[in-house]
Amino acid sequence: FLRLESYDTRCNFYLLGVPSKSKHYLRYYKSYFSIMNYTCKTIINLPIDKVVQLWSDESHFIKWQDGFVRIEHIDQEKVEGAKAKIFFDGKHEFELLETILVNNLPQEKKALYEHTHMINTQSSRFSELGPNQTEYTSEVVYTQFNGIMMKVMSKLFPGKFKGQSEKWMQQFKEFAEGYEEV
Repeated sequence: FLRLESYDTRCNFYLLGVPSKSKHYLRYYKSYFSIMNYTCKTIINLPIDKVVQLWSDESHFIKWQDGFVRIEHIDQEKVEGAKAKIFFDGKHEFELLETILVNNLPQEKKALYEHTHMINTQSSRFSELGPNQTEYTSEVVYTQFNGIMMKVMSKLFPGKFKGQSEKWMQQFKEFAEGYEEV
């Protein structure tokens, strides 16, 4: 029997007090401890450097993330272990606490997102398909839902969560492909 004792920001898992970077343990963690996970992909008709530049520029978030208001950095900006508060306003105002786990763009940015009602990780990866084509992949793993409403929604409407991720990816694709330097 394996027992997860703690989790550090480099995605090392400590099983019974022994650090392990084994992919076997990582697969075990994702399958046993995740409540819901999904992967979304889209192809953007721009060079990878341009896609990553636009995607990581926080001043553009409002243009492709519905309800985005602002981001407040708590720690150093965009390094592993850094924390930030992200504020959204839509039907209801809410705040996410982001902790960067991996940031080696253009390959990947992985972050932990904590909210009153849920905890999840998101890994965003970019792959060059050609000189003017980039594949953007987002893998989301929910590890906790709090409150009866979120638990019920996750069971009855899991597609809503993936649908929101796909919507933001499509909005980013449209924004990026239509972006013109000023």
